[in-house]
Amino acid sequence: QITLKPLEERRINAVDLIHRLQAKTAQVPGITLYLQPIQDLTVEDRISRTQYQYSLMAPDKALLDEWVPKLMTRMSEIPEVRDVASDQLNGGVGLLVKIDRDTAGRFGITPQNVDDALYDSFGQRQVSTIFTQTNQYHVVLEAQPQFTSGPDVLRNTFVQSSYGSVPLDAISTYQPRTGPLSVNHTGLYPSSTISFNLAPGVSLGEATTVVHQLENNLHIPTSVHGTFAGTAQQYQSSLKSEPLLIMAAIFAVYVVLGILYESFIHPITILTTLPSASLGAVITLILFNSDLNIIALIGIILLIGLVKKNAIMMIDFALQLERTQGLSTKDAISQACLLRFRPILMTTASAFFGAVPLAFGHGIGSELRRPLGLTIMGGLLVSQALTLYTTPVVYLTFDRMRLWFARFRSKDGMAAMPQEAL
Repeated sequence: QITLKPLEERRINAVDLIHRLQAKTAQVPGITLYLQPIQDLTVEDRISRTQYQYSLMAPDKALLDEWVPKLMTRMSEIPEVRDVASDQLNGGVGLLVKIDRDTAGRFGITPQNVDDALYDSFGQRQVSTIFTQTNQYHVVLEAQPQFTSGPDVLRNTFVQSSYGSVPLDAISTYQPRTGPLSVNHTGLYPSSTISFNLAPGVSLGEATTVVHQLENNLHIPTSVHGTFAGTAQQYQSSLKSEPLLIMAAIFAVYVVLGILYESFIHPITILTTLPSASLGAVITLILFNSDLNIIALIGIILLIGLVKKNAIMMIDFALQLERTQGLSTKDAISQACLLRFRPILMTTASAFFGAVPLAFGHGIGSELRRPLGLTIMGGLLVSQALTLYTTPVVYLTFDRMRLWFARFRSKDGMAAMPQEAL
C-alpha cells in the first residue's frame, strides 16, 4: 500500500499518479505492476488486481481454462479498458502419479491405499488425542520437511500391502505437468474473475456495454455464464433502479402538490420545471468532464425539491390574486412574475452559492462531493433562466385547456338534458 500526501501538496489525483507509475514500471523487465486506488466505500467481496471485475462461471473448469484467456486477449485489444488481469493461476508445477493397476492388483494394492500413502507422506493427519486434567491436545502426524521438498522423495515412499511394504515407483509412473494453484468458486460452480481498469475519459457504463458486446461476438457457450461483480455489478443494479427511484420521487411530489392545490393540473405545471433542471445538470457534468454517478443522481433528485419552488411561488401567488382580487389568469400570472421575481432570485442564488464549495472545494473527499455540487449549480442556473419564461406559458396553456374542457362538458350536459327540463 502506498500512502499519498494530502491533495494540496501533491496536486495530482490517485488515478493520474497510477498512470505515471505504470509508465515507469513498464520499463522494468520480468514484472507486471497492477495498481488501483483504495475507495472509502467498497462493495467488492473478493480481491482483484485491478478495480472492476467480470466473473465467468461454468460447470466444467476446462471451459473456463479455454474461454477466460480468449476473453482476456480480446479485452486487452479494446481501447475502453486497460490493465486486464485474471485470478487464474494455472502455472503451478505438479506431478501426476499414474498407477499401474495390473501390477498394483497383484500386490493387493488399491488406489485408496496409494492415496493414503501419499497423504501420510505430504499431508497432515490427526492420529491421536492426549487428554490431561485441564486440556486436551491433538497429535498430528507430519513428515519432516526434507522428505517433502521435491518429487524425488517419491522414490522413498512405500505403500503397505498384504505382502509388506511396496515402493511406490514399482506400481506407478510419474509425469510432470502444470496445474491450478487454486480453483475459485461462485456458489457451487468454478469461476474465474477478470479485472480491469478504465481508460482515461471512459465511463463505467461505456466499458460494461463494450464487454457485453465482446462476449456476444466471441460466441461463448451458454454453459459459461458471465456477470459483473463488485463495483461494476452495483453500478448495473443502480441503473435498473434509477428510473423507478426518479419516478417515485416525482409521483410523491405530484401527490403532495395535488393535495395542496386540490387540482390535477397545477402540479403538472410545477413539475414542468424539472426537465430544464435535469438538462442543466447533465450539461454541467459534460462540461466539467464528470461522470453521471450515484452522487450526481442524488444531486438531480435534490433538484426536484429545489427547482419546483420557482413555479410554486408564481402559481401560488397567481391563484391568490385570482381568488381575492378577481384578476384574470393572464393578469394574475403577470403580477406574480413581477412581484415574486426577487424572492425567486434570492432563493436560487442562496442554493447556487451554497453548492459552490461542493463543486470547487479541495481536500480529502472532494472528488466524492464534486458531482453533487456541479449538478445543483448547473440545474439551478439553467432552470432559473428557463422557468421564468416557460412556467407562465404552461400555466396559461393549461388554464385555457381547463376552460375548453369545462365548456365542452357543459355543452354535453345541455345536450343530454330532456327537452321538458330545458
